[in-house]
Amino acid sequence: MTMPLQIIPVLDVKAGTAVHAVGGRREDYRPLRSRLHPESDPVGMARAYCDVLRLPNLYLADLDAIGGSPPALDLYRALQRLGLSLWVDAGIRDAASIPTLVEVGVSTVVVGLESISGPEELAKILTRVDPERIVLSLDLREGLSLVPERADWPSTEPAKIAALAVQLGLRRLLLLDLARVGTGRGTGTTPLLQGLVQRHPGLALAVGGGISGTLDVLELERAGASAVLLGSTLHDGRIGPRELAELSVPQEGASSPLTRFDENR
Repeated sequence: MTMPLQIIPVLDVKAGTAVHAVGGRREDYRPLRSRLHPESDPVGMARAYCDVLRLPNLYLADLDAIGGSPPALDLYRALQRLGLSLWVDAGIRDAASIPTLVEVGVSTVVVGLESISGPEELAKILTRVDPERIVLSLDLREGLSLVPERADWPSTEPAKIAALAVQLGLRRLLLLDLARVGTGRGTGTTPLLQGLVQRHPGLALAVGGGISGTLDVLELERAGASAVLLGSTLHDGRIGPRELAELSVPQEGASSPLTRFDENR
């Protein structure tokens, strides 16, 4: 049975402020201006996602944590008190980074290719935490894999990295070309998505970055995406409540099971 497509709104947070992500150039990100909420405070913006768009999930990019600072746990708790199911990218580098996010109740821990030290650490994560709770973000820049300098992936080809991750037990993958974020010029990953759907039929595939409107969303759904991440199109009104209704987006989100991190497994 085909599951309904999930729409996941994105919130990029830097120094306690919601920022507008464009092109992956994080040093240039500026406070977010949105039709949904007059301020750039993250909790107020997230509340607008709930109240205006009726979207129950949230993808949070904790940019400070991605840069090496401690995760913003108080923010995570505040967002969860709104009833949101969180996907959080907090710059996970190894298995030791996971317990804090699991214990605070994050529903989906995003492990970014640009941050994780390699397949060995990913394997440790997938054996210690329910794989349904882990998403590997296949981070790209103009189609090229963003792999840390010392990471020991045997290949930098995106499809081969995905195949190895699946062999390690991965069940959920996000395709995200950072160069396309906030540009509205398409994700650039549809051929990769289609190939992964064919080769790994049990893999849940989310896609983000560069989506310009409902036609892009429908194209990604037809190509096999299970979830789509949206940011700029929600803030400038290209996709609003009416468009979401036309996309038949479900109003109730399914959270991943909350399992504890087992250091002895």
